Amino acid sequence: MPQPIRPLPLTPEQRRALEAVAGRPTAARRDCQRARAVLCRADGLSQSRTAAEVGLSRASVVKWERRFRESGTAGLADAGGRGRKPSIAPEVRERIIVGATRPPPNRGRWSARSMAKAAGVSKATVQRLWSANGIKPHLTRTFKLSGDKDFEAKFWDVVGLYLKPPDRALVLCCDEKSQCQALERSQPGFPVLRGHSRTQTHDCRRHGTVTLFAAMAYLDGKVFSRTAARHTHREWLDFLRQLNGEAPEGVSLHLIADNYATHKHAKVRSWIRWRNQRHRKAHGIDRIVMHFTPTSSSWMNLVERFFRDLTQDVIRDGSFASVGDLVAAINAHIEEHNLNPKPYVWRKSGQEILAKIQRAREAHEKAQRMVNEI
Repeated sequence: MPQPIRPLPLTPEQRRALEAVAGRPTAARRDCQRARAVLCRADGLSQSRTAAEVGLSRASVVKWERRFRESGTAGLADAGGRGRKPSIAPEVRERIIVGATRPPPNRGRWSARSMAKAAGVSKATVQRLWSANGIKPHLTRTFKLSGDKDFEAKFWDVVGLYLKPPDRALVLCCDEKSQCQALERSQPGFPVLRGHSRTQTHDCRRHGTVTLFAAMAYLDGKVFSRTAARHTHREWLDFLRQLNGEAPEGVSLHLIADNYATHKHAKVRSWIRWRNQRHRKAHGIDRIVMHFTPTSSSWMNLVERFFRDLTQDVIRDGSFASVGDLVAAINAHIEEHNLNPKPYVWRKSGQEILAKIQRAREAHEKAQRMVNEI
């Protein structure tokens, strides 16, 4: 008579762990086979049937079953000391990994080739170690932490307008895009073709600059604009008068702007006071209310996002024979945008943003301490 099959006992935790390994798409094939073998034996299959089901030999099923009985799920891992021995000495590995954060003398960073030459290994070895440890010396991300002593008060003032706009008000994100250059490529480029990228010459003729004044309505994304040859308080005041004339009466204009001196000029403040007095007498509320972002915090002004799109879609890759051509292209883009405006929605809560800024400050302070220690 054949002996009865004894199922392999499993705890609920062990079964969940084995099922997770067996069903994980990124798990190694050998790990899946071992986990499935143990699960099959726990379900009452014989060793021979388990071997056929999983794709292992019967001897392998016996081996991994025994290892599991002795050490649990940890016994299914390969024992140490097997496989090819590392060919890179530990001190060389440490030099490649740790040294990547310490630029060589008279250079800003290590390259894979320069590090390989200094460590006496191949470029591929350096790339493999850097990739495995998430080291990317060739990449740089820009940042700027505001040093404004009134940062939090100004932050909540601006974010409050985004998250809860006031009644009888129009929130406008205002700024200037100065020094927009009318550049004309010295030779015509080739358009995008199948299998070939678009081309343009590296040199160009300069025909002058223009400044774009823009105000984007936060609620609907419509853009009010004006172009000028210069960028002084006079042009900014002309733009404010334009906004005052185009906006309906009886509504307060809450303008979000940066701390550029033009926005705070004495004549600008005087005109705003005069306009507010008249509007207050007629409608009971101020006409223009200024809200200034903290210093070095242009990311809080959503019109900067529109300027980015304008730069990429029109200015950067265009070729303009005159300033007038550039102005016409800018105005055409804004008119097209206003036919179907889409606002840039502020989604993050104020607390989330402040927590992220605080983490950035702490990381910056830690990095500064590490640099000083070196």
